[in-house]
Amino acid sequence: MGAGYNAVDEIKSRCNIVDVIGRVVSLKRAGSNYKGRCPFHNEKTPSFVVSETKQIFTCFGCGASGDVIKFVEQYYQLDFMQAMEKLADEYGITIQRGYHKSENKEEAYTINREAAKFFFRAFREKANPGYDYMKKRGISPEILNKFGIGYADEGWQSLYDHLTGMGFKKEKLLELGLISVSKGKYYDKFRNRVMFPIINTSGKVIGFGGRILGDGAPKYLNSPETSVFLKKNNLYGLNITRQDIHKEDQAILVEGYMDAISLYQSGVRNVSASLGTALTENQARLLKRYTENIILSYDADQAGINAALRGIDILHREGCRVKVLHVTDGKDPDEFVKKNGRLAFLRLMEDALPFADYKLSVLRKEFDLMTTEGRVDFLKQAAGVLRALSPVEADIYIKKLAEETKISEGAIRLEINGNNIEKQASPRHTPHGKEADRIPEDITMLEKNIIKLILQNSGYYPKFASYAEAAFVSESGRNIYRAIGDLYRENDQIDTRGLEDQLDAGDVQVLKDITENVRLAHNEETMFSDCVHAVQMKELVRKEQEIILKLSMADEEENMEAITELTQELMNIQKLIKNGRG
Repeated sequence: MGAGYNAVDEIKSRCNIVDVIGRVVSLKRAGSNYKGRCPFHNEKTPSFVVSETKQIFTCFGCGASGDVIKFVEQYYQLDFMQAMEKLADEYGITIQRGYHKSENKEEAYTINREAAKFFFRAFREKANPGYDYMKKRGISPEILNKFGIGYADEGWQSLYDHLTGMGFKKEKLLELGLISVSKGKYYDKFRNRVMFPIINTSGKVIGFGGRILGDGAPKYLNSPETSVFLKKNNLYGLNITRQDIHKEDQAILVEGYMDAISLYQSGVRNVSASLGTALTENQARLLKRYTENIILSYDADQAGINAALRGIDILHREGCRVKVLHVTDGKDPDEFVKKNGRLAFLRLMEDALPFADYKLSVLRKEFDLMTTEGRVDFLKQAAGVLRALSPVEADIYIKKLAEETKISEGAIRLEINGNNIEKQASPRHTPHGKEADRIPEDITMLEKNIIKLILQNSGYYPKFASYAEAAFVSESGRNIYRAIGDLYRENDQIDTRGLEDQLDAGDVQVLKDITENVRLAHNEETMFSDCVHAVQMKELVRKEQEIILKLSMADEEENMEAITELTQELMNIQKLIKNGRG
């Protein structure tokens, strides 16, 4: 088995599920199991059961079930890898290189944490301009502590002396962007600044943003890209707000640290901030773990409008329902919410413009719709917007535009679908990362066959949509399938070169193996049927095992109704398996 499977097995064997769940759920012994109130839904009578012998949990109320890793994923709103790392850290387990973990990164996390503690203490131990500045900005001590705000003093070697005194090497401090060197002299990179630690969703300090106090440039100084800090993969504040985002099923994405902190203090807590760069596909996917409903709240100046236009395209392509909000009183959300309060900001959120409405509203300002030429030019550009919509959505906007411009629906449809306009190609996605530090885990033959079939005939891509989650169990398989989805265009073959550009080195290696070595045993339609049948049978076997485990944990007196339902479901599944049908 691959390195990934070994790490999973070790974590499961060393992390007792009763201990892990018992930290956050009050458990009482009930026979050979433990019982408590389910943390995933409100209940008065405990129906949440944890088995120490089987190392699984199940809830007979809401149906949640799984192993220790699954619990940590669901409870702390983490992805699989983050859940693995959280458990590994707590139990002192070393995860091998194939799981992105290395001594190099661990040392970087430790140094950044010590730097954050140093800045945190400097902000609080004695009077300083950093504290005065944040107090003037109206941020309460509670929120300052929540976000770990710190202060870098005016000294040239304060942090350098502190960290080297702890035994950390100056070369490592240089690599992390905490110090600089000139003419052989080392000095602190952050001086006379309010410090905003950037913390990932696993709780690791990965970098810093520093706001200058008084005159000086740059106004904001950020950590450089390092082994642990890639701006394209992270968002500010998400470590604090991700559960609020999940609970509200909506995220507000702002541009600046202070925008996020001020909104959070005002009570708008489902907020996060980009890290001074244009929104990336990876950041969009990160947000999508918690919600598909995203409001971009950027500055109302031209730069903010341009950023919003780029951002909504990326979020829309990732399958998010995205809206745009530009504040009307004050140049950014920080100023607006301080002046007008939480309720006024919530009203702005209600009026946020959906994807197509926003893009069309920006276009309207570029053309004189009082003239025929202006309306024609506007519609040519609007057609590009409507092409990105589903047929149902496009139909609604076609009717609106026909009424607005006095041009027939038929003409607008021709403009969108006709040959007189060259189809606008979607912007090339940036690669998901070129890092070669991941050892690809084992990919199943079923996954390889599906990928090969789609590469041979892209028309099979949408046909596999409802089976993909069950079919793709390896990380490489999931990555390749998702990248195919990014490139898929109806009636066009998948560009293998373009596909490679979107994958990291390990996944490219897997893809090449599939394209060069996998030969389909039957004709395409038979192969498709065989693959679908294999996925269905695999799912039936998985469900069978899951139900058997649940039944073994059920209490005959308390869970009789659930037992009856599960038993009937089990009989139906076993009948299907016996008959060999999905």
